[in-house]
Amino acid sequence: MAVLTTTQVGALTTTQVAGLTTTQVGGLTATQVAALETTDLQALTTTNIAQLSVTQVKALTATQVGDLTNTQVTALAATQVAVLTTTQIQALETTDLAGLTSTQLGALTATQVAALETADLQALTTMSIGLLSAAQVKGLTASQITDLTNTQISGLTSTQVGTLTTSQVKALESTDLAGLSSTQLSGFLSTQISALENTDLAALTSTNIGLLTATQIKGLTVTQIPALTETQIDGLTTTQLDGFTATQAGAFTSTQISSMTADQTLALL
Repeated sequence: MAVLTTTQVGALTTTQVAGLTTTQVGGLTATQVAALETTDLQALTTTNIAQLSVTQVKALTATQVGDLTNTQVTALAATQVAVLTTTQIQALETTDLAGLTSTQLGALTATQVAALETADLQALTTMSIGLLSAAQVKGLTASQITDLTNTQISGLTSTQVGTLTTSQVKALESTDLAGLSSTQLSGFLSTQISALENTDLAALTSTNIGLLTATQIKGLTVTQIPALTETQIDGLTTTQLDGFTATQAGAFTSTQISSMTADQTLALL
């Protein structure tokens, strides 16, 4: 097979390509692989697709990657997925991404994850989102974090939440914060709490506010505290209020303090 010119490879019929053995497919050079026409490429069996070498996979053009069938994409081994260039990743169709197995998804590098386009990223199921590693989650750009749907955000584990950078935390939308579960909220670090914008902080329910740990409470800044709503103030426990530093306590407005119960006031002062 290696002696065939790219013209000759391009002239092979779909039937001929479909009949190639794994040995013959394995003998194709990178240049020959890149010369395969759409119908010929799609004629390769899933077995042959899975047998492509790293060099052959990297030789596939963006157009060829986009032309792979969903069945062929799901046949790619983890080692093959890991060598796809960012251009090839962006060439995958939305249905291809939606059909990735947990093994394939786990093979994506942080760089590849960062290359996912909005529609492709949103095609990932909540289960797939929950399987992303810490490195993959950190690979998401701020724009991608914003593009995640509320349902996908709800799929993040507390461990994944704890790996979000401050830039990623700031990229979360108010509706994302409002939908956080108590388990997810427990994953936030004090530095992440400090990074929340006031509009996003305001989205936290009084129940979630009341679940913040002593460490998380200390993450609230003097800029964030005056932005707490009366409903959120009602959610603060006496234990939480007692844990505020003098600087934090001084950030509460007179209106906020007047809305507190007697027990809350005593705990704060």
